[in-house]
Amino acid sequence: MRRVRATLGWALLAMLWVAPEVAAQASGSTVWLVRHAERADAGMADTPDPELSAAGHERARELARLLGEAGLTSIHSTDYHRTRQTAGPIAEALGLEVQLYDPRDEASMSRLIAAVQAPGRHLIVGHSNTTPAMADRLGGDAVSPISEMEYDRLYLLRLTDGAVETSILRFGAPAPGSGGE
Repeated sequence: MRRVRATLGWALLAMLWVAPEVAAQASGSTVWLVRHAERADAGMADTPDPELSAAGHERARELARLLGEAGLTSIHSTDYHRTRQTAGPIAEALGLEVQLYDPRDEASMSRLIAAVQAPGRHLIVGHSNTTPAMADRLGGDAVSPISEMEYDRLYLLRLTDGAVETSILRFGAPAPGSGGE
């Protein structure tokens, strides 16, 4: 298992995968995992389902720019404003429907795992607690918990022939107070 820590830039992104047409012919799948972008907490202390902040919307647009040419074949999100809004720009740009999953429902999780293990390129948008858990569940390296203020971690899992290769990348600006790596 190889781990890469880097700030995600276009040159690095180009080095991490081959053309989508070639990848589609190969067995295995590629899974991108990301926590939702920055949420709008100001004035929403009692809101269990906050939307994204302005910085969060910018990070979601950055994710769409970065993964726009990745050849995504599916996008999955939990059913919360902040996760759907994080997935929204890339889904709209690619004309893909965001498929909802519930991390608390085992049947929903089984369907998600089966979907992303199928050949293709998949994006899963989750939360600080579900994203590392999903990396682990897929056989990858969760690395460490995601801190409350960390929004720039992007997992790249390559699932081939029973093996999983995990790369940890960073994208966008580190959130204030995240101690950005």
